[in-house]
Amino acid sequence: MYYFLSLLTGVVVSVMIAFNGGLTEQYGLYTATVLIHIIGLIFMLPILLIKRENPFAKKQAWFLYLGGVIGVFTVISNNISFGRISVSAITALLLFGKSLGGIIVDQYGLFNMPKYPFTKRKLLGLALVMCGIVSMINDFEVLAVTVSFIAGFGIVVSRTLNAKLAKLTSVNIGAFFNNTVGLVVSFLVLLLLGRNETSLLEFTFSPIWYIYLGGVLGVCVVLLSNITVIKVSAFYLTLLIFVGQVFSGVMVDIIISEEVSLRIIIGGIFVTAGLCLNLLFDYKKQKENELTEADKTL
Repeated sequence: MYYFLSLLTGVVVSVMIAFNGGLTEQYGLYTATVLIHIIGLIFMLPILLIKRENPFAKKQAWFLYLGGVIGVFTVISNNISFGRISVSAITALLLFGKSLGGIIVDQYGLFNMPKYPFTKRKLLGLALVMCGIVSMINDFEVLAVTVSFIAGFGIVVSRTLNAKLAKLTSVNIGAFFNNTVGLVVSFLVLLLLGRNETSLLEFTFSPIWYIYLGGVLGVCVVLLSNITVIKVSAFYLTLLIFVGQVFSGVMVDIIISEEVSLRIIIGGIFVTAGLCLNLLFDYKKQKENELTEADKTL
């Protein structure tokens, strides 16, 4: 079930990106980022009231609230890279950063997360994943490549912190703080960098109503991640979300622009193959361990 939820997260991310893209075109990147967090909070508050959950009932370690901060700077990083390198290259580099970050978190159990040691038998699967990443990179610009890679690593840290906070409080409270902190930071960024964008004081609604749903889907992504991060290794979670995002993203592209990126499809196939191979190795290892335990009991 948790693997399915991870795939579903990728599907939701694809639709969210399309909606947020429309919002950005309407208001500008930084203003749209603020609106996304406002809408997310409006969506979360009734849930907290219905569930009678008090987000401020108990304080947690300060660093657990930084997930929303990292999320805002991930958006800014993508903005820096956009136009310097292709979208497929950004996608690949984000995946590379997330994959490496996931392996490190799994190997050492960072932030008190469960450990999932990386074994030699997974190298073949990892090689297929890397082939998929390379197939999506068609240009190179040092600043954009570096920023995109760091952003991918940051996504793993952000969702891990969010999930840890959710485990200590609740899934809903974790999503609430992600949006609240993100709203504060995105508003400060708007004041610093968004002076040429549409002022919030001059805000008018767009007739394209669905572009405002990105904030709601963003909350759904955080909620789903808070559920799956504890149950699925960070590396597998990254790949499963990517697989769901790639193939649903292709469908979104066909609907919106009637264009299909062959590089993304090929990359997705390689990543999926590598993921399935490593999952097969894990399944065999689990069965071997079960047989060993059964022999010990005899």
